[in-house]
Amino acid sequence: MQREVMEYDVVVVGGGPAGLALAIRLKQRAAEKGADLPVCLIEKGAEIGAHILSGAIMDPRALTELFPDWKADGAPLNAPVSEDRFFFFSESGARQVPNRFLPRCFHNEGNYVVSLGNVCRWLGARAEALGVEIYPGFAGAELLFDENGAVKGVATGDMGRLRDGSEGPAFQPGMELHGKYTFFAEGCRGHLGKQLQDRFNLNEDADPQTYGLGLKELWEIKPEKHKTGLVIHSGGWPMKPDTYGGGFLYHLENHQVAVGFVVGLGYKNPYLSPFEEFQRYKTHPEIRAFLEGGERIAYGARALAAGGLQSLPKLVFPGGALVGDDAGFLTASRIKGAHCAIKSGMLAADACFDALAGGRRRDELSAYPEAFEQSWLHEELRRARNFKPWMSKNQTLGSIMFGIDQVLFRGKAPWTLHIKAPDHAKLKPAAECAPIAYPKPDGALTFDRLSSVFLSSTNHEEDQPCHLSLKDAATPIAVNLAKYDAPEQRYCPAGVYEILRDENGANPRLQINAQNCLHCKTCDIKDPLQNIVWLPPQGGEGPTYPNM
Repeated sequence: MQREVMEYDVVVVGGGPAGLALAIRLKQRAAEKGADLPVCLIEKGAEIGAHILSGAIMDPRALTELFPDWKADGAPLNAPVSEDRFFFFSESGARQVPNRFLPRCFHNEGNYVVSLGNVCRWLGARAEALGVEIYPGFAGAELLFDENGAVKGVATGDMGRLRDGSEGPAFQPGMELHGKYTFFAEGCRGHLGKQLQDRFNLNEDADPQTYGLGLKELWEIKPEKHKTGLVIHSGGWPMKPDTYGGGFLYHLENHQVAVGFVVGLGYKNPYLSPFEEFQRYKTHPEIRAFLEGGERIAYGARALAAGGLQSLPKLVFPGGALVGDDAGFLTASRIKGAHCAIKSGMLAADACFDALAGGRRRDELSAYPEAFEQSWLHEELRRARNFKPWMSKNQTLGSIMFGIDQVLFRGKAPWTLHIKAPDHAKLKPAAECAPIAYPKPDGALTFDRLSSVFLSSTNHEEDQPCHLSLKDAATPIAVNLAKYDAPEQRYCPAGVYEILRDENGANPRLQINAQNCLHCKTCDIKDPLQNIVWLPPQGGEGPTYPNM
């Protein structure tokens, strides 16, 4: 098949904060030197920001480095944090931790409550104004290599293939995008990033990555209950001490609040449902008080890489690099990643620009990881390095020990803890665990999956190859159902996976409702035998998140 080929100096895969910051920084450096630097950025969402979902409390430090005049230029950071409240929840009560006792990482003075999707839309407009060629609706589907084995670019996905893989009447082949350097900013568990890590053995010296699943709803609440900039975090209920998880409620502008819950994907009980835990969380008196009488207007979910410094892979390989959450740049203790993503993109851009100015191409940009190790980002991740290892042991004990780490040692404790096993290896057999009885949704405060997916505006063309594949078609029944009671039915926040039986309750089979997929990647992460493989569907499909 002949594909159109387009040549650029730099190709960026992913239109989140890392990819956009990288493209912008390259163009800024080129403008300073009066140089012509063709940069192409592709984004699988229908528009920039369509697939972006985060809490989000944003530290503006990296944005200020990228755009010192961002406030005057209208960046959508409109709700400065006005108050922090941190609680430990029991089922019916709450104990607030006085702010003077909170570690510095939990303080949000100077930060902003934002829609990260809207921040990315603003960054996208700035990138285009600088001359970046942005192509939304194009998914990076295939890695391309030159004769020396270096990455030379990517191919975008074909459009118009039928379910059996054949070419339909509207078929259009993907394009090949070649670059002197190619950067991967796909977000958490990027499918091309995963392939690169395997091909170039980038994880050789890193701990296994550990993940969380973040679920979020956007609500419009009664004006008398709203306080712009109020930030609430909580630990404890509904999670048990041996399971990492926590909730948040952030007050944006316009009487809107973002309410969400993060469940660590290293949990052991296969009966646990992150979606149902999130619904339970909203019934707590401290959260219910804000939401009752309000209206839910959006829903979404995405995974996040939380392993921190010890889990970062090697960042560079011949021809390119990983940036943002594709590498795992997130400070889990601060519950923040946007500033990490922006800074990593800027560091990679500087290394790339200097290499291009020196006439180089498709080699390893060693200046990028070297600059990272000397940056404030590395120092921040180093201070937080023991957070997830402690929390993975026990949430109560972890909270105490991390508090000692941060307050007594200021993040400079003389030890570094490590995560030994990946999340998918931690599930126990169902026979060793107690089933969890979740209450039925009331339709006012708590909801079911399908009505939630409807609010995400998720759409996939049905007559196309399924973007969720199985390495072995027998495993879901022979192993997942038999040993773990089919946990994919519960860990998926969108109802993609169902076990169906005939009218006599026999002959179970797995049904994949790929049209519901939110592109959160949880199935690719948590499936116990790593049998489920997530690939991008046709470009432009998936959720369309407003103000998330």
